Amino acid sequence: MHHLDLQVIERALKWANQGLTVWLCTVLKTFGSAPREPGAMLVACSTGDYLGSLSGGCVEEDFIARLQNGEFNESLQRVHYGGETGSANIRLPCGGSLEVLVERLAPNTENLTHLEVMHATLLGRQPLIRCVKLDGSGKRFNLSNNTEPTVAFDTASVNIRIGPALRLIIAGISAISTPCALFAQTLGFEVIVCDPRDEARKNFAVAGVEVQAVLPSVFIASGGCHANTAVVALTHDPRIDDLAMMEAVRTDAFYIGVMGSLQTSQQRAERLLRSGGLTETQLARIVMPIGLNLGSKTPAEIALAVMADIVRLYRGKERHAL
Repeated sequence: MHHLDLQVIERALKWANQGLTVWLCTVLKTFGSAPREPGAMLVACSTGDYLGSLSGGCVEEDFIARLQNGEFNESLQRVHYGGETGSANIRLPCGGSLEVLVERLAPNTENLTHLEVMHATLLGRQPLIRCVKLDGSGKRFNLSNNTEPTVAFDTASVNIRIGPALRLIIAGISAISTPCALFAQTLGFEVIVCDPRDEARKNFAVAGVEVQAVLPSVFIASGGCHANTAVVALTHDPRIDDLAMMEAVRTDAFYIGVMGSLQTSQQRAERLLRSGGLTETQLARIVMPIGLNLGSKTPAEIALAVMADIVRLYRGKERHAL
């Protein structure tokens, strides 16, 4: 799940706790080109305010206009956009089509509890399956083994897998950290920067990024990683980078990487085996040198290579397949 989807559920909870009815929209299917994937969410309230994204903007505008015109009063509806069977009001510029689940959630105890469980799941470690009856008769949560498709249908319901929102932990502040954080935010990651050095933190300012004044290894060891976490060490300082790697390999993080040349990486590998107590299996989890080999020279280019490699692995692409 993207960090934007976590923000969607947080906004839905805020509005519901204020006594407002909310409309939770979830992308169920996409056909052809589509800006967002199944599972993407948007929330709206009757004022016309909304947060989230279902497409590049045209679907959102159409949905809000129809909502303010009094449509979507049923507890559950499935809406098609684009294609032969799509809404008469909208045709997607990309030529694709999508199907959206629209749930009308009154601010009652049942719906508040449901949103709270979604919120906890997006923040936590254990993914769940949100099972929604297509006749609008109810919804529940089932345990997930994290191998199911994001959205699946059976005869009477749709099953939507939700799990921890994407997180990037940047271990240490350097010239690469700012463009890396900015790229990651654009890609939908929650970004957390850890650095105990006062001077380094003074020189880092990216809106919306959480900055922790601790060693990255301390934050990681305290439970900062889950299965949708990437950890990148970017300082060239082994006192920060090596310790972060030693803790990260003991977590479920899906990507662990550290910056350095081939020679520096070889020296680090020997050091982590000899002094860090890592096994060969743990060492193999660390990408070093970090990132795709794009011939990067500038901080922004290096950050691009790092984030491209993280997305590659998250999407299950082997390097040789690029």
